[in-house]
Amino acid sequence: MKILMVLTSHDKLGDTGRQTGFWLEELAAPYYAFEDAGAEITLASPKGGNPPLDPKSNEPDFQTEQTHRFEADAEATAHLASTVRLDSVSQADYDAVFYPGGHGPLWDLAEDKHSIALIEAFLAANKHVALVCHAPGVLRHVKTPEGKPLVEGRKVTGFTNSEEEAVGLTQIVPFLVEDELIAKGGIYSKGADWSSYVVSDGLLITGQNPTSSAAAAAQLIKQLNA
Repeated sequence: MKILMVLTSHDKLGDTGRQTGFWLEELAAPYYAFEDAGAEITLASPKGGNPPLDPKSNEPDFQTEQTHRFEADAEATAHLASTVRLDSVSQADYDAVFYPGGHGPLWDLAEDKHSIALIEAFLAANKHVALVCHAPGVLRHVKTPEGKPLVEGRKVTGFTNSEEEAVGLTQIVPFLVEDELIAKGGIYSKGADWSSYVVSDGLLITGQNPTSSAAAAAQLIKQLNA
């Protein structure tokens, strides 16, 4: 089993002067779910190299057993420091792709032509695509072979408007994930704020928030093994 994980390269939180990037739990929990299932993992990002970590995701309140495990894992941290460039990867080399969130993807991956084409290629090859938290926002420009929005008529979830409001970034982000998925015709649903909630629709798996990342990865593994 070979799984590609795609991380953001974007580190600026709008015009706030604050840093953003990927959310550590949303990398660490799926990373170990995949590794413990025997998968071979490749990490990629638009710019390659060491992707930016959202510093807030490494504050004590947001650390988990898996984030501690990741940071103590020399092999994993070395892997993270040398992500491959997104434009160098092909779906042909992988069985599935997983997108961790964080606010960064709303700026770069959502508009990245290589990411858009990669997701379309995975689905065209009948392979699974899983995205968690803010990462479902990267589907905004992904199309079906007929040219319709990918999420149109599909069951999806993602970071909620009320969760975005709770972290005080509603006016900072380029778009709201919940609103965008609905605007593109997605059949959007959600659980309670900050609870684990995962939606599966065929090859597409989406998770609502950081707490959902382990469950989204588990669902992907389950479907790959089916």
